[in-house]
Amino acid sequence: MTEEKIIDDEGHFHAQDEAVDLSDTIAEGWIALAIFWALGLTVFYQFVTRYVMNDSAAWTEEVARYMLIGLVFIGAAIGVAKNNQIQVDFFYRHMPAAMGRWLSRAVDVLRIAFFVAAAVMTVQMMLKIGSNTRMTIVDAPMNIVYALCLFGFVAMTWRSVQVARIHWRRGYSVLERPETTMADR
Repeated sequence: MTEEKIIDDEGHFHAQDEAVDLSDTIAEGWIALAIFWALGLTVFYQFVTRYVMNDSAAWTEEVARYMLIGLVFIGAAIGVAKNNQIQVDFFYRHMPAAMGRWLSRAVDVLRIAFFVAAAVMTVQMMLKIGSNTRMTIVDAPMNIVYALCLFGFVAMTWRSVQVARIHWRRGYSVLERPETTMADR
């Protein structure tokens, strides 16, 4: 079996890209991608109107800011689904396995509870401000922005439940075995 070389004997560079597989991309990923592209187009339009036409479109800064907020909250669901939050697994290495297992379950439950509480508080805030509170420049209700945040929190809650079910079904979490990933189902 011959090993494929990146640079052959004549000095030519040979590289082959891996096949792109988007089949495991979650719905929130596609929504975040759409918001990202809309944000990019808005900022590009802002650049053109400001520096090329010397007549800045005032609405672009506000809309771009709100799109970025939506992108962060919806995109955070991707991190939750992949279980990529910051974690400290040092203590899990030094505690008894049974204790680590129960602590890991507690982390799963607390994560779900946190996102549920955040979603509930977002709904309460949306009800409190109502539809009378408007954006500064664009004449649209601020609840549009909070609805994006709410969607993100609900998605994070749903993905946290899925992650917890995977952890409970396989008998360990990434906290207990940091060398594993969510793909190791």
